[in-house]
Amino acid sequence: MKYFLWVFLGGGLGSVLRYGVSKFIPFQQNAFPYPTLIANLLGCLLIGFIMGSAIKHETLSSSQTLFFATGFCGGLTTFSTFSLEGLELLKSGNLGVFLFYTLISIILGLLAVGLGIYLSRSI
Repeated sequence: MKYFLWVFLGGGLGSVLRYGVSKFIPFQQNAFPYPTLIANLLGCLLIGFIMGSAIKHETLSSSQTLFFATGFCGGLTTFSTFSLEGLELLKSGNLGVFLFYTLISIILGLLAVGLGIYLSRSI
């Protein structure tokens, strides 16, 4: 039961940060969804760093890994919003923006996880 609590607490904090990103970076309907991209890339970078550090240093307990990686990064990132925004771009006829957003999200997301792992090995 305590593991569920760690995920719950981390997810709540990650969700608050995600909300803050969306308020700090305004979003206009049918425009490029920068807030979601930034939140997702930040989450990818963090999960790479957290998991890379956990593996390298063996310093995170399973509770801490659940709190930071599963909870916080899971609450920060959002596949559902990414998908909704993509569908809205398609429905509005913005095929080019949709393709760019989808590809850049996936490619930069993978690179961000890799960068996080690389950075974790540097310390």
